[in-house]
Amino acid sequence: MAVRLLITPIGAAAAPVSPERIPTGGRVYSLYVLGLITLVYTSNFIDRIVLGILVAPITADLHLTDTQLGLLGGTAFALFYTALGIPVGWLADRVSRVWIVTASLACWSAFTVVTGLAHSFAALFLARLGVGVGEAGGVAPAYSLIADYFTPTKQARALAFYSLAIPVGSALGYLFGGYLATAYDWRLAFMLLGGVGLVLAPLLSVTIREPARGRHDAANLETRKPALREVWAHLAAKPSFWLMSLGAACGSIMGYGLLFWLPSFFIRSYGMTLQQVSHLLGTLLLLGGIPGVLLGGYLADRYGVRNRRIYALVPAVAFLSILPCYAIGTSVPMGRVAFLFFLIPSALQLAWLGPVIAAIQQLVPAAMRALASAVFLFVNNLLGLGLGALLIGFASDQLTARFGIAALRYAILGGTVFYLIASALFFLASRKLPPDLEPISVHNT
Repeated sequence: MAVRLLITPIGAAAAPVSPERIPTGGRVYSLYVLGLITLVYTSNFIDRIVLGILVAPITADLHLTDTQLGLLGGTAFALFYTALGIPVGWLADRVSRVWIVTASLACWSAFTVVTGLAHSFAALFLARLGVGVGEAGGVAPAYSLIADYFTPTKQARALAFYSLAIPVGSALGYLFGGYLATAYDWRLAFMLLGGVGLVLAPLLSVTIREPARGRHDAANLETRKPALREVWAHLAAKPSFWLMSLGAACGSIMGYGLLFWLPSFFIRSYGMTLQQVSHLLGTLLLLGGIPGVLLGGYLADRYGVRNRRIYALVPAVAFLSILPCYAIGTSVPMGRVAFLFFLIPSALQLAWLGPVIAAIQQLVPAAMRALASAVFLFVNNLLGLGLGALLIGFASDQLTARFGIAALRYAILGGTVFYLIASALFFLASRKLPPDLEPISVHNT
C-alpha cells in the first residue's frame, strides 16, 4: 500500500490525489519512459557536440577562423534555440508534450543531416540554426514529463539520469565523430549521426503515453492554463529562480565553451591526432561526467527534503572546486597528472544538473512547469550556448599574435572566472530557495 508523505506550509490543507491524475503504467513503464527520452536527449547532444571534434577537418576544408567557428559552435545554434524555447514551453503546458518532443527530434536530426551537405560558412551557419530550431522543443517538455512520472523525492535522481545524456551524448559525439571523420569524411559523420534521430522519432511517438499533469502536487490543479504574464509574475517573485538561472548560465559559458574548444586545445597544445583527442575526451566525459551527474542528483534527493538549500549548495561547491583543476590541468604536460585534473572538473561541472532542474520543477505549480523550464533554459542557453564558444574563440584570435598556438590555452584559463561567478550566485540562491519552493506531495511505495 502506498504511504503518502505531505510537505506543506503550516496551516495548509492537503488535497487528495484523484485517480484520474495518476498516469497509466507502473514503475517499470516509468523507467522505460525515462530510458527512451534519455536516449533521445543523448541524440540531442551527439548532434550538438559533434561539431567540436570536427573543427580541424572542417577548417581545413572551408578555411574558417576561430571566431567563425565560435559562431557555429554556439551562437548559430543558440539564436533560435533560445528564441523558440519559451513559446514551445508555453505550448507544452497546453498540448501533448510527447508530440512536441517527437517533432523536435525529427527536426534537429534532419538539419544535422543537412549540415553534412554544407560547402560554406553561410550554409553551415544556416544548418546549425535549423538544429537549434529543432532542439528548442526537446528539453523543457521532457523535464515536465519526468516531474509527472516520478515523485519529488525521486525527481532529482530521475532528472540526473536524464541529464546523463549530456556526458554520454558528448562522449559519443566525440568518439563517433572522430572515428567517422578519420576513417571516412566529416560530412558523413553528420549524415549518419543525424539519421539515428530520424529512426528514434517514430518509436517515441508510438510507445510513450502522455501522463496526467500535477500528479504529485499538494493542491488541486486548476483546469485553466495560466497565461504567460501569470507565469512571469510568479517567477518574478522568486529571486532564487533568477539567481540559479544566472549561476547555471555562467557555468554553462565555460561548460559549452570547453565542450567545443577542448578538442582544438589538445590538438594545438599537445600535438595529438583527431582520433587520440576523441578517445581522450570521450573517456573523460564517461569516467567523470556520469558519476558527477549521478552524485549531484543523489545528494539533492538524499538531503534536499530536509534541507532545501542543498539544491543550490551542491552546484555552488562544485563550481568553486573546478577553478584550481583547470589552472593545473592546462599548465602541465599531458600525462597522468593532467588527465586527473581534467577528469575532476569533468565530473564537477555537471553535478548541478539534477539539483537545479529538480528545484526549477518545484518552484512553480505543475501547470507552469514546461514554461518555467523554458524560461530557465532561455537564460542558461542564451548566455551559455550563445557566448561560451564565441568568447573563447574570439579571445584566442586576439591572443594569437602574442602567444601563437598557446593562445587557446590562455583563452580557456581566462574564461574560468565564470565558474567563480557561478559559485557566488548559487551561494546567494541557497539563502533564498527554501521559502520560494512550492509545497509538494510525496508518495513512497
